Amino acid sequence: MGVVNVTPDSFSDGGDFFRVDKAIQHGRDLIAEGADLVDVGGESTRPGAVRVDQDEELRRVIPVITELAAEPEVRTGRVAISVDTMRPAVARQAVAAGAKLINDVSGGQADPAMIPTAAELGCAYVLMHWRGHSADMQSRAHYTDVAAEVRDELARQAEHALAAGIAEDRLILDPGFGFAKTGEHNWELLQHLDVIASLGRPLLFGVSRKRFLGTLLAAEDGTPRPAKGRDDASAVLTGWAATHRIWGVRVHTVRPSRDAIAVFERLFG
Repeated sequence: MGVVNVTPDSFSDGGDFFRVDKAIQHGRDLIAEGADLVDVGGESTRPGAVRVDQDEELRRVIPVITELAAEPEVRTGRVAISVDTMRPAVARQAVAAGAKLINDVSGGQADPAMIPTAAELGCAYVLMHWRGHSADMQSRAHYTDVAAEVRDELARQAEHALAAGIAEDRLILDPGFGFAKTGEHNWELLQHLDVIASLGRPLLFGVSRKRFLGTLLAAEDGTPRPAKGRDDASAVLTGWAATHRIWGVRVHTVRPSRDAIAVFERLFG
């Protein structure tokens, strides 16, 4: 899953693809690099981010989705478009424009109409572990056993989604690396990914360029490595995820992750 952030303030590439034409070209580049999904989002969810209004989110994402949906690889079904949104109205218009998957970082908790909307639309739905909006989510990063608690909270969210009509074969879970979690929590989740996998559902894995990698790769003075300098480490984790049969990885650069998957699959089958 290649990321297209149509935002001025995303942590990884804020502003690089804020113009619609640049966002469309970036989506095409991700397809050319081998993306299976292109995830288009118009609202930053970095820690501390302030929400944009619905009209602005629509203005950012709908033209991009419309254009990418017309690409040959999308029309033939090799590539699918997803929309990264917490708003049911944005999801509805995105699906009308050509999106096939809704990637909701709130797991239906930001707006109670989201899950019924996704069920009605009949598209695939990514439900992420979530404890609150970006403005204050890090204040909720308190766990006794992070893997077990994320598993249990995801299980409750998934049960609600299924009861509301999301089809069993359309539900994907995301443990939410970096969302209401410290760097140590992220590493602990990775080390105990089997606990999350015990839920028996497809998992989306979003660690690309996250701050905990920047901290690991910090300069001698402790300055975290900038986001765009974390792609090699991100690709290593993508390859590792492939050995654990993760359903998908959400990445900012596709080719390095494709290469890492090829190497790990050749080694481990």
